[in-house]
Amino acid sequence: MHHAPLPPRAPLDPAFLESLKARFGSQLHLTEAMREQHGRSETHFPTALPDAVVFARSTEDVVDLVRLCTEANVPIIPFGAGTSIEGNTLPVRGGVSVDLSEMNAILTVNAEDFDCTVQAGVRREELNLHLRDSGLFFPIDPGANATIGGMASTRASGTNAVRYGTMREAVLSLTVVTPDAKVIRTSRRARKSAAGYDLTRLFVGSEGTLGIITEVTLRLHPIPEQISSAVCGFESLQGAVDTVVQSIQLGVPLARVEILDAMQIRAVNRWSKLALPEVTTLFFEFHGSPAGVAEQIATVEALAQGNGGGDFAWSNLAEERARLWKARHEAYYAAVNMRPGAVGWSTDVCVPISRLPDCILETQADLAKASVPATILGHVGDGNFHVIFSIDPNAPQEMEEVSAINARLVERALAMDGTCTGEHGVGIGKQEWLVAELGDAVDIMRTLKRALDPRDLFNPGKIFAL
Repeated sequence: MHHAPLPPRAPLDPAFLESLKARFGSQLHLTEAMREQHGRSETHFPTALPDAVVFARSTEDVVDLVRLCTEANVPIIPFGAGTSIEGNTLPVRGGVSVDLSEMNAILTVNAEDFDCTVQAGVRREELNLHLRDSGLFFPIDPGANATIGGMASTRASGTNAVRYGTMREAVLSLTVVTPDAKVIRTSRRARKSAAGYDLTRLFVGSEGTLGIITEVTLRLHPIPEQISSAVCGFESLQGAVDTVVQSIQLGVPLARVEILDAMQIRAVNRWSKLALPEVTTLFFEFHGSPAGVAEQIATVEALAQGNGGGDFAWSNLAEERARLWKARHEAYYAAVNMRPGAVGWSTDVCVPISRLPDCILETQADLAKASVPATILGHVGDGNFHVIFSIDPNAPQEMEEVSAINARLVERALAMDGTCTGEHGVGIGKQEWLVAELGDAVDIMRTLKRALDPRDLFNPGKIFAL
């Protein structure tokens, strides 16, 4: 689907602007540069500028902003680091973008309980730096140095999800400002609870449409005794995917396993100055005791050899591992920048693990006929993979072609009882597919949205049209 430019809107009411200035002073920004920064997407969606940007510094700031915006009937759009890629933070109906990046305090670390509470603007890399001396870490790693609030809002996951789960499993409790300017806490810190509706899960993945997350209590994990990374090239995509599926089915507790096809490896070599053989490649990471890690590696190495894999190049050195995963995390930019001036489009299907080989191979056959450069990469340990297209923004026919390929990919995934979005959320880009995937269940989502936000002021135009 090609997204048309947005129609012009009336400017904010001067009296409302004065009330913002009176309450927020220097925290309020009206310059075009700042609005532009909060109105752009990482991908192919058109820019949509907010009318104003407010940097919140406390939950009270958010409450007061919600009160002012609702009184004036002005949309309010939460913004973290701006790394989401389904247009999740675009102010498609204008309004005020509330930037939570300055709410970046780590409030408590309960090492003996394996949890911590942070403000929504804390970034995951800062959190892990802070936790290092406690012997704990926060494992959810979407690649981007995203904010914890943003990760909760989009139900993010990333490279470690095969072992540690997604934000759905990681979040124990949330502090949320609701559309009627109330502050609620969705749960206590107990590891389990049967107390009423699971409001924590309701707000995780709601993309700011039901409330604005200001604090997050997270489940933490002990830093493994040993961490080893391995890279293995394969003669075929099929052999690489079969190796992953067989490893999972044998119960190998892989911490991370990522696939990069030959085209993606070529892009990564250029972008990250690596010299990997340009074949389909798996990046592995193993966590555990030295004996456990050695056993995991031996099992996976044997499976890889049986599937046309080459030798494992592996390392326990932290700096080598960091370089390898940095290259993986930059793979999106590496792929898009294979063409100067291109824009990116990343797909995000996820299928049951047994269907993964079929889904990837059918997709590869489809891409072979495409005129637009595309790479395959993804978190294959949980059945989630991405196609990254590098599109010429001045060639509308390329956008149409990619839209058609994406449609076939999503239909393929849904036919396998998979999902149109493994981790990016719905935003603007997946709305019609959400209905295709869940049918009448989307009406229940609409009912919840209307009940909590009857005037549709919280991140309007996202997930579904009311």
